[in-house]
Amino acid sequence: MSVEGKVVVITGGARGMGREIVRGFIREGAKVVATDVSWVPTGFSNDTEDFYAEVKDNPNVLATTMDITSQAHVDYTYKQTIETFGTVDVLICNGGTRQRDLYHETHGSVTVLETEVADWQRMFDTHVFGNLRVIKRFIEPMLEKGRGSIITSASGQILNAHPAATADENARPGLRFGLSREGPYQPAKMALGAMCLYLAEELRGTNIAVNVLLPGHTATTGSDEQEAVRNAIRQRLSPTNTPFIPRRVRADNVVPLALHLAEQDAEGITGRWISAMDWNVENGFGGFETWGVAEDIAALQAAGRM
Repeated sequence: MSVEGKVVVITGGARGMGREIVRGFIREGAKVVATDVSWVPTGFSNDTEDFYAEVKDNPNVLATTMDITSQAHVDYTYKQTIETFGTVDVLICNGGTRQRDLYHETHGSVTVLETEVADWQRMFDTHVFGNLRVIKRFIEPMLEKGRGSIITSASGQILNAHPAATADENARPGLRFGLSREGPYQPAKMALGAMCLYLAEELRGTNIAVNVLLPGHTATTGSDEQEAVRNAIRQRLSPTNTPFIPRRVRADNVVPLALHLAEQDAEGITGRWISAMDWNVENGFGGFETWGVAEDIAALQAAGRM
């Protein structure tokens, strides 16, 4: 199977993982609808280039502005998509709100008790309600054709959210989950993952696949600034002489899995939460040594940790 000629709609496509997914599908010959709430570079690390200038003149790309919290925006972009390409074969819901966007900080690390209900409402409004709004609109051509693929992007941390299987009743459940202090963000991603499992079952009879892609710890917009501040927080809370070195992967770590899931329908892979980095390793695309951020790999090697 191939994505060549397929119409692929990608939200959050102006930067980070979305930008790399857009590039990946363009290389494979797809017709891409790339949407984002803004195409203006933020100026933070990993978001200084004008990606719109790169894609705006490509006849196989419709680059447009869409706020997934607005039904009018979603309806208008759907109308543009049908007028331009006539259909939708694949929908990749990558858009959402990051924790550091919500709190206007470079690190976004806050405790649950420091948050407000309004913070949770805004976070769920993009990751859950916004993605549902997009799915309900853009699925229409797939339902008519009886085939399609929907891919959402959650967080690899949700795999660590279950209580650890242990006989020690005093052991802390959840493995590493919760240590990043991303109160509204991770629960919103978990809700998105749960919604997609329900949706996958409901759509089996329509031959539409629904899967959840789980990225690795990815260097996206503002990642350098985030790591610097979070490291200072770690040192303050748990002083140590051993410097913390992040193990970030490049934003394109999700591209091989996204391409594979785009080829699926309900007779193939559906109703799954899949780690992109685990999938890359299992399918011969390499692990951290292949996808790791060069600076992090160099630092880890110099420290004898790789």
